[in-house]
Amino acid sequence: MNDLLPEQSALWQYFEGKVRNLMARYGYAEIRTPIVEQTALFSRSIGEVTDIVEKEMYTFADRNGDSLTLRPEGTASCVRAAMEHGLLHNQTQRLWYQGPMFRHERPQKGRYRQFHQVGVESFGLEGPDIDAELILLSARLWRELGLMEHVTLELNSLGSSEARAAYRDTLVAYFEQHHELLDEDSRRRLTSNPLRILDSKNPEMAEMLAGAPQLLDHLDAESREHFASLRALLDAAGIDYVINPRLVRGLDYYSRTVFEWTTRALGSQGTVCAGGRYDGLVEQLGGKPTPAVGFAMGIERLVLLLETLELIPDAARGELDLYVLPMDDAAAGTALQLVEQLRGDMPTLRAQLHCGGGSFKSRIKKADRSGARLALLLGEDELAHGTATLKFLREERDQRSLARDALVDELRDLLA
Repeated sequence: MNDLLPEQSALWQYFEGKVRNLMARYGYAEIRTPIVEQTALFSRSIGEVTDIVEKEMYTFADRNGDSLTLRPEGTASCVRAAMEHGLLHNQTQRLWYQGPMFRHERPQKGRYRQFHQVGVESFGLEGPDIDAELILLSARLWRELGLMEHVTLELNSLGSSEARAAYRDTLVAYFEQHHELLDEDSRRRLTSNPLRILDSKNPEMAEMLAGAPQLLDHLDAESREHFASLRALLDAAGIDYVINPRLVRGLDYYSRTVFEWTTRALGSQGTVCAGGRYDGLVEQLGGKPTPAVGFAMGIERLVLLLETLELIPDAARGELDLYVLPMDDAAAGTALQLVEQLRGDMPTLRAQLHCGGGSFKSRIKKADRSGARLALLLGEDELAHGTATLKFLREERDQRSLARDALVDELRDLLA
């Protein structure tokens, strides 16, 4: 788990602002859920034999002896909240959330044990059009961040639960024929969750996995039609994609459409956004059958990607526009009133007031270290004449004296 320092916070605020604006434009409403839930919620929804439940969850007993877990992902909590508050009764919902998630796994670049996700969930819509909308929403975010040429969309369909059950028998028979090639994890999964073997990253199994039967060849008719319609919608929208028959996702609740946006810009291929349909999850958790689809994206990895590709605009780095500097203690009160007036007249102005006194030399040093573009100086002469001295901290330009009532117009021109 890691701290997020002020210089990083500005980058996160830039990304989160883009997301918040985009969700409003698509008509998605924000939901906020607790970071702690009953352990059974995750074991029932994610699956008892997934890596998350078996190895990665932070689970503990509270003072009442109840088993609680720090949420390892957001979908189950969102479903629980929607059911609990009656949001799914004869209605559709488009929801989104962001916040910390927790998994005890090996930390690596862009991945921590406390990590942060943006998640989007839609309930009550069963057609491929909502699947397409979510993919188009994520694609628009990539375009607006400048990432579109650096990511690839991978698609697959997992079909219905009945089709997967039949495919599972075929897959198990294939793996049993190659039992000696399976690693320890895969042999354990052979009887519990054989589809997850397809997601193995073990290079020694790559050739054997490449020859495994494909789920796309065993889909039920409705799932085939759903997948074909989704592909037609994406084709019409000009969204490029790659069919990946080994894409199965790590959570048990997925069905039909699954997708991932991946990138190679961080070295080895990495997933920056993933999701799909989970039409059976609401019923699995005790609700009425409800079609649902969603995705999640990791903020750490996406901010790292933006930094690596140098796609963070200067304006998003949280730098100050103005440092207001009383040159002596006598000017402190006027400086305080002036900067407050400027903040009222210019709501987007990023201004900091010098506090703490000190010699004039030390005050100028603090102004320079602030990173502000401009400094506004107030001393004895400025107080006497109703002026302020504008000093350029990042440019070789002469400082100038301005009437205080002309400051707003001058600053707007300089900072435009």
